[in-house]
Amino acid sequence: MLSINQNKCDLCGKCIETCPFGAMDIIEGRVVINEACKMCRICLKTCPGKAIVATDGIREKANINNWKGILVFAEQLEGQIHPVTLELIGKSKELASKMNHPVTCIFIGHKIKEKAEGLLEYGLDKVFVYDHKEFEYYRGDIYTNAFEHCITRSKPSIVLVGATSVGRSLAPRVATRFRTGLTADCTTLDVKENSDLIQIRPAFGGNIMAQIVTEHSRPQFATVRYKVMEKAQKEINLPVSILSEMQDKLEFCSLPKNKMKSSIEVLNVIPKEKELSISEAEVIVAGGRGIRDKKDLAMLEELAQLLGGQTAVTRPLVEAGWAPYTKQIGLSGRTVRPRLIITCGISGAVQFTSCMNSAQCIIAINKNKNAPIFKTAHYGIVGDLYEIVPLLCGMIRKGRIMDAV
Repeated sequence: MLSINQNKCDLCGKCIETCPFGAMDIIEGRVVINEACKMCRICLKTCPGKAIVATDGIREKANINNWKGILVFAEQLEGQIHPVTLELIGKSKELASKMNHPVTCIFIGHKIKEKAEGLLEYGLDKVFVYDHKEFEYYRGDIYTNAFEHCITRSKPSIVLVGATSVGRSLAPRVATRFRTGLTADCTTLDVKENSDLIQIRPAFGGNIMAQIVTEHSRPQFATVRYKVMEKAQKEINLPVSILSEMQDKLEFCSLPKNKMKSSIEVLNVIPKEKELSISEAEVIVAGGRGIRDKKDLAMLEELAQLLGGQTAVTRPLVEAGWAPYTKQIGLSGRTVRPRLIITCGISGAVQFTSCMNSAQCIIAINKNKNAPIFKTAHYGIVGDLYEIVPLLCGMIRKGRIMDAV
């Protein structure tokens, strides 16, 4: 990393002129290096007073006493809050209770005041609202500016973001601004009494579960997969006095004009046709390598329709072109949390089970009695799925649902 010896600097401005990334400014009579620095080191060669030096990169450990609380990014699209936000709030309240820390949200968008008030019903200590026309659509640069502004003011110890398309774009940008670590796609979170966040995620293709702790930096960033945490519940029957006080927990924030200018121009927005997502399904029938032919998936479709659910597959079937990526359960696909999932011909590798083991009821069908899936399942059927699935369909048609399931 680079540092500037201000005693040697005569404010000649040559470093600012030659920096190709605009990463240097003069602020309050001092040359400073901002987050745009790419470590090209051109400034080292152009500084006549040799005031800019490269250090060994060792930074001081953050004073954790200066950072307190958990900040959740409340993701929204056209005012509709993504369900992963409620899962993050629920988990944050659980973690915060162990440290006696506040739980807050950052909410960025346009015309979102009413939705921001709704977030307070989940027992948040504060909601930081960035409500401006410029934030109507997600644009990574100015959303990052707002996020950075919020963290600088509130100094949270932990920042949680949903591992969605937006979250996976935004979280690394913000973490870079604070030169801190980011653990992506976490499936389990816990916290130590000293506020160190214990982050657990699959690693090496899901073959191991890595435990990551960021001891030396604050804030601690993590993105969390959808459908792996319990949703927060509204705090109902609140007294009138509490409801009036809730308004004081909304803090409307503004950015300087130069931080509201985006390099991204939204020319047109074409809404994507909504599809039924397996992440939202209450009942799933999933097929794996035990399926011999693409046409045999129709058998699983029939069972799923009889149960009012959807079909899903494992990665090998997607790679074979038998099903779209949106139907895949696994680390490289979707995480699901249905009331019922029936796995057919799936061995039960951790890449699959880690993304469905929170289902309320898991029924596994497999010819191999030693298949790992039986360690995860609540009920197991050892047998040929080509015999068992048609039998289940026939029993359900005859009204013998309880016998079948």
